[in-house]
Amino acid sequence: MEELRNIFASSCVEAAARKLGCSTSEMYRRMKRVGLIHGFIIPGYEALHSQSREHVTEDVIGALGIWEKKMGIVA
Repeated sequence: MEELRNIFASSCVEAAARKLGCSTSEMYRRMKRVGLIHGFIIPGYEALHSQSREHVTEDVIGALGIWEKKMGIVA
C-alpha cells in the first residue's frame, strides 16, 4: 500500500508541475518545503485517489498555495 501512495504522490507532483508550467523538481521542492506530500497528499490518499485527476490537481495546487502563504513563502 505504501508503494501505491508514493506512486500517487509522484503523479500529483507531476500533474501540478504540468498545470503550473514548472519542472517536477521545482514542484517537488515547493511541496517538500511546506510538508505537503507527507502532510496532505499521502494522508489524504484514500479520499484523493477516488477523484478525477483534474480535481486532485486543483486541490493539490490550492493546498500548496495556502500552505505556502501560511508559512510566509512567496512562490
